[in-house]
Amino acid sequence: MTVIPDGSFLVIPEVSSERRDYIPIGWLEPPTIPSNLVRVMLDATPYDFGLLTNRMHMAWLSHIGGRLKSDYRYSIGLVYNTFPWPTATDTQRDRISALAEAVLTARTNHPTSSLAQLYDPLTMPADLRAAHTALDRAVDRLYRAEPFTSDRDRVEHLFTRYAALVDPLATTGARANTRIARARAKATPA
Repeated sequence: MTVIPDGSFLVIPEVSSERRDYIPIGWLEPPTIPSNLVRVMLDATPYDFGLLTNRMHMAWLSHIGGRLKSDYRYSIGLVYNTFPWPTATDTQRDRISALAEAVLTARTNHPTSSLAQLYDPLTMPADLRAAHTALDRAVDRLYRAEPFTSDRDRVEHLFTRYAALVDPLATTGARANTRIARARAKATPA
């Protein structure tokens, strides 16, 4: 089935080089018809774009997504649907949206470069890298105040959030067991 959007839409390449720090996600407009080589997000917002084009989402993709040879393979079922999106206030959403717009602006500063050229890790323009770094920091803070030390740290945090999402009773039970154990420890004479 071909998706024929009637407004702006995001395209996420189904396969992207493992060398890239970020998947080159793009905005397209009608009358462009997306091919079967991209995933399409209709009615996307700058906030959505910001959450999909940062280190947190890339860390998730690199650990959860499939591979085609050694390249990343983006899957709606494995990557997008399982990604633990953060809870954000309106102010935080506005901040992420503004930083996502800064990424798009940095791209427009290089009108003769394709997305493939812009996202080559060896030739990525400094202004685009700086815009992504600012976005990365802001998205990381949506998940926790303490900075992440690595992508592994990010993925471990995301797995904890994912476990709570898919089995909220287990998380609630674990917290209750911890409270009970602490109460028993206080009540037990030494």
